[in-house]
Amino acid sequence: MNRAYSGVNLAVLRGHNAALVLDLLRTAGDEGISRLELAERTGLTPQGVSKITARLREQGLVTDTGRRASTGGKPRTVLRLVPDAGYAVGLHLDRDELTAVLVDLAGTVVAERRSPLAFGAGGDAVVEAAASEVEALLTDAGAGADAGADAGDATDRDPDHFDAQDPVPPELPTPRVLGVGVALPGPLDHSSGVLHRVTGFPEWDGFPLRDALATRLGLPVVVDKDTNAAALGLALAGCGDSFAYLHLGTGLGAGLVLGGAPYRGPRTGAGEFGHQVIQLDGPPCSCGNRGCIEALCLAAVAAGSFDEAARVLGEGAANMVGLLDIDLVLLGGRTVAAAEERFVEGVRAVLGERARRGGTVEVPVLRAPGSESAVVEGAAQLVLAPLFGRAHGRFPANRNDRNLS
Repeated sequence: MNRAYSGVNLAVLRGHNAALVLDLLRTAGDEGISRLELAERTGLTPQGVSKITARLREQGLVTDTGRRASTGGKPRTVLRLVPDAGYAVGLHLDRDELTAVLVDLAGTVVAERRSPLAFGAGGDAVVEAAASEVEALLTDAGAGADAGADAGDATDRDPDHFDAQDPVPPELPTPRVLGVGVALPGPLDHSSGVLHRVTGFPEWDGFPLRDALATRLGLPVVVDKDTNAAALGLALAGCGDSFAYLHLGTGLGAGLVLGGAPYRGPRTGAGEFGHQVIQLDGPPCSCGNRGCIEALCLAAVAAGSFDEAARVLGEGAANMVGLLDIDLVLLGGRTVAAAEERFVEGVRAVLGERARRGGTVEVPVLRAPGSESAVVEGAAQLVLAPLFGRAHGRFPANRNDRNLS
């Protein structure tokens, strides 16, 4: 039995067990998986699996996909997930650009929109811009009618329902669009969806982004830092269970996966990587300090010195590796994408030199798979992951043979 998927045969955990089954169906892909295999891998009884899959079929989440020969007895019926049974919207609100995607249950992007964004215009203006893009996205994808049907006012549906801190819901909500995941620069409170003093934009302090957008759209909304969303998506994609995702775009931050789960900290403020001071008399940073890694990196990029930016980023990454003993460093963000090889090689060189001096194992440094879309697709997973029991559980490193090189 694979204990990473181990279930418990108690009625009170029906939602948990259904999530285990759904997750195995999702990872099986088009090839599908039999009920007997589901029972073996979850530790549930065959009768329990049959009841769960019957309920999932009634909800339109699962379908038969043929039969598979067995070593004895009659051929086994193979089941697979129905990807278009539900969708999630992912929103990436950057300081100057908005990206929106519509993602099906299998994690495939089926529609995408991009538009300029004036993040400094304030909460009300950004909420309206984001809502308009979501509505246009759903209209473009032909999901608008389904998203609106029976959605009701957001006050009738708990916006925390798909919060990554909450238990796995036992049933699929009525609309095909399950909710909206929003990723943006921090700091912020993931649990409440309230922003703090976003670096460079103190006017956002205390703005209830989650509730404001949920009210405007009539859909559940989950809010998280851009780096946390990316880390969640990368973990689900099989990137490992101990890594840091460093995002260098218009700012710099880190998303952490420790012990197989995203780490946000008790106040959901972990990962403010860019604002560690490494030069006491350094240039001023928009956060109010001097000599922050973010300020030094962005200054080097503005001067056209990507090698220096990579060296500074490498020093910060080496500090993090030494502090947390992580297995992997992944790089992403639009600034990294502009000089990808130089950043990867530059950060790798610093970590390699630190490892040689300390007599420790050198930690790999790689470009994050799908780095340009990691944040926005991760935002969609803020909504989808709880459905599959992956909001805050372990992510087995071997659940996907994805090649990171």
